[in-house]
Amino acid sequence: MQTHVFQVAPLERAIEAVAAAGGSEAREARMVAENLVMANLCGHDSHGVGMMPRYVEALLEGGLHANAQLEVKLDGGSLLALDGRAGYGQSIGQQATRLAIERARQHGVAIVALGNSHHLGRIGHWAEMAVAEGLVSMHFVNVQSFARVAPFGGADRRFGTNPVCIGVPLKGEPPFLLDMATSAVAQGKLRVAHNKGAKVPQGWLIDGDGNPTQDPRWGVLQPFGAMLTTGEHKGYGLAVACELLGGALTGGGVTDHDNKTKRRVLNGMLSIVLDPARFGTQEAFAKDAKSFLAWLRASRAHRRRARARDACATQPRRHPGRR
Repeated sequence: MQTHVFQVAPLERAIEAVAAAGGSEAREARMVAENLVMANLCGHDSHGVGMMPRYVEALLEGGLHANAQLEVKLDGGSLLALDGRAGYGQSIGQQATRLAIERARQHGVAIVALGNSHHLGRIGHWAEMAVAEGLVSMHFVNVQSFARVAPFGGADRRFGTNPVCIGVPLKGEPPFLLDMATSAVAQGKLRVAHNKGAKVPQGWLIDGDGNPTQDPRWGVLQPFGAMLTTGEHKGYGLAVACELLGGALTGGGVTDHDNKTKRRVLNGMLSIVLDPARFGTQEAFAKDAKSFLAWLRASRAHRRRARARDACATQPRRHPGRR
């Protein structure tokens, strides 16, 4: 497959122009473009500019609303219930995370239930905003679109890729950031593999009859097969937790039917943001984190895993001028 290289600034301008043509004001169009290109630069093409055609389809269908602003349904100080009004997740997610950071600063903790946002993109971006302010954050997200993932022991699609994300700031270290789909892989990575004509590893997919397959078309083209959960029953349990917390508890809705027509991607997200300075454990936290990380890194390298680690190290990183 031929490789194409794009410069950041022209690519951002192109995506910005598409968003503007869909009705977004200049600030929102720029925010969408920068967020998508940043995902590509971080090595997550599944959440990058390849999402824009899906957004355009959702705009045309009416399931994505340009220039939407957060609606505060409940303001309990440290407890917030928000409605994203089907707005661009790149804007809604930033609005919600800024509110969460502000309230965590005030109260030591913020619990934010966000429902009815369009695709929130790479959830790690919202955790990065929190850790940049010295805050711990945890996010449980459900994905309402086409059901993509089979329950453990099931042979058909019942829920979305339902990501979990945790960010922890570390003194003198880059932050700890876990950002993972509860499916074996993010759905967008199947799209990337399909576009490249590549096979996917065993354990990611089953076909329409429930048989294991390495052909990514079963996760991209109709008739669909189903994605599998990561860690078998363990990922399945996390996915259910995301559906209950990110979907039902936020009021944003759950995946309870097979949506075959709508192109929108709605997310609900329960975010918990903590100010670790309020616990009075800063000295012990810094000392123990440093000790644990040193112990962790002293592990002897497994040859196969070391190769995988080195391959990950060559992936594109965040553009130094982006936040």
